[in-house]
Amino acid sequence: MPADCLDDEQQDAGSPSLRTPVAPLVCVIDDDASLLRALRRLLVAGGYRVCTFASAEEFLESATTEAATPACLVLDVHLGGLSGLDLHDRLVAAGRRIPVVFITAHDDAATRERAHRAGAVDYLRKPFNDESLMAGIRRALGDS
Repeated sequence: MPADCLDDEQQDAGSPSLRTPVAPLVCVIDDDASLLRALRRLLVAGGYRVCTFASAEEFLESATTEAATPACLVLDVHLGGLSGLDLHDRLVAAGRRIPVVFITAHDDAATRERAHRAGAVDYLRKPFNDESLMAGIRRALGDS
């Protein structure tokens, strides 16, 4: 698991009988480093465990060794290299059906339709507000 996946505050050092339930793991994949940092802070403050990745390829490389399966992906549609939609297709083909909130700065009808056909829980255009993203993640996790 990449070093930026777990915060020390979220590690439970207590005895097994005193552990609190583990927060859902949300993976954010976007090629904008400043957005990754901002979303990481937002999601950690919202009580989630968070992994961030700068590319689809980085996520795929980590997923082969990672024991934890994300409860949700926040996935940029347009990434350098493999696109977010193509990453989603690969995950589905491999039998990994992870709920996805797609985000994009370059919205168009064809991309929006493809994301919805792929089963997107939500599709947000950048810039989006924090509550819209949090609501999409809650829907992905079945919390709303």
